[in-house]
Amino acid sequence: MGKKPAERVLADIEAKAFSSSIRTSPRKLNLVAASIRGLKAETALHQLTFSKRRIAGVVKVVLQSAIANAENNHQLDVDRLYVAEAYVGKAMVMKRWRARARGRVGRIEKPFSNLTVIVREREEATGE
Repeated sequence: MGKKPAERVLADIEAKAFSSSIRTSPRKLNLVAASIRGLKAETALHQLTFSKRRIAGVVKVVLQSAIANAENNHQLDVDRLYVAEAYVGKAMVMKRWRARARGRVGRIEKPFSNLTVIVREREEATGE
């Protein structure tokens, strides 16, 4: 018996990759995600490769996973892929403390983030 497979949420020309519990704040991660939104997949990979931000390497791995999903699972043309969506969500926050003067406590929060990257295949360009 068992369950029936879930319906596909994405369109036939889309592929998705998701990473959870990335050890950085959503605000910092969103800066990198915003820099690749709308770019061709190849251009986005180049931009992430040479980015100075530490977390760009993790975003690059997720983008490569989305491209591989598109190619292997959905038979999409890699040369026509672009980053349709790249969005960030909050995950857990580890709470730590540090002893301060006069018996007080300095609160330290270590946030985690989730990242979703959706790549889409461009339609055929007519007249170019």
